[in-house]
Amino acid sequence: MTVYVRSLETAVPTTMLIQAEARDVFAAQPGLSRLGSRLVGTCFDSAAIDTRFTAVEELTNEARSEDPQFYDPRTGLLLNPSTKVRNEIFAREATKLFVQAARSAMDANPELDLLDITHLITVSCTGFFNPGPDYKIVRELGLDPAVQRYHLGFMGCYAAFPALRAAKLFCEADPNAVVLVVCAELCSLHVRTSNDPDTIMGSALFADGAAAAVVTARPGSEEHALLQLDHFETVLTPVGEDSMAWNIGDNGFEMVLGNYVPHIIDDHIVGALEPLLAREPGLAALPYSAIPHWAIHPGGRSILDKVESRLGLTEKQLLPAREILRNYGNMSSATVLFVIRNILEQAPQAGDERICSMAFGPGLTVETALFTKLRQAPARASAYRKHQANQQDRLPVEAPVG
Repeated sequence: MTVYVRSLETAVPTTMLIQAEARDVFAAQPGLSRLGSRLVGTCFDSAAIDTRFTAVEELTNEARSEDPQFYDPRTGLLLNPSTKVRNEIFAREATKLFVQAARSAMDANPELDLLDITHLITVSCTGFFNPGPDYKIVRELGLDPAVQRYHLGFMGCYAAFPALRAAKLFCEADPNAVVLVVCAELCSLHVRTSNDPDTIMGSALFADGAAAAVVTARPGSEEHALLQLDHFETVLTPVGEDSMAWNIGDNGFEMVLGNYVPHIIDDHIVGALEPLLAREPGLAALPYSAIPHWAIHPGGRSILDKVESRLGLTEKQLLPAREILRNYGNMSSATVLFVIRNILEQAPQAGDERICSMAFGPGLTVETALFTKLRQAPARASAYRKHQANQQDRLPVEAPVG
């Protein structure tokens, strides 16, 4: 049975962070050591990010709050709210993104009714509340109250793939199933000033965003489908358990993102791809660059550099991942769906448009997937382009070179 993605839509908060401005704020904090100040400049400037989006409106100099919790522009100080405060904001603001992305994905399917949704899978690792986002989507969109609901929590940047894989399995088990998958992350809730290199790197990379997909194998789905879900595989690298982690602290969630992660990926990416490509021997016999599209989770610039070099890919094949990193930053689980959406928006090519996709997360876990692009996604103005038009004078003239 062939399973299809009927729509794939994205959403971001309304507040844009300019990377150079965020760098200056973090570099000016009074508690930084000389080494910490240098690390802030290096991490922010080498991240290959121009802009990011945040649900925390007060993180910009234009925002004014009588009782600031994250950043006080009057003093220039970054504040350090408790995990409870951060999570309360997550419950409120993440709900907006979950619902916005889900509604957009359903609006892109006029042939489907909201009551056609049989399964709902939500994904997030940046906060918790219950009744959770799955419940909120059902209520806000008016889905059938009996819809089967599942939440994948705290898995990290690769979690979109387990969600899509579960959706595929549901559709294979029930040919009438229609599955709504929604990922939403508010990573910026957990930024803080610190001399710790992992914390500084996280502050330079992470951002907020959401993505939603409608998945089904119903007869006639191919006519309206964007993407065919072919294969999924999971690999744990033999090293790296301590190099990437996501822990809960008293003042937010704490990222462990060691500088050895790109080297681990460099050493083990070929082995991680073997089980996936073995599913189609014809592909396994070809050079990696023969696969037209590569949807790589942009965990950071150096990770993309290692993937491109080790697999012998072209600059063009990594362009979708680099564009998403530059315009949106790392939005954890939602990010790879932004990259896939970027590929779907490209004009069709001649021949079979296969997509090989990878995402990395704690463990070190490598999730891989093969898709087939079926048609071009409908053109739509991205949130980035809307903000770019409104704030052109504030944007950097040239992207940082890293």
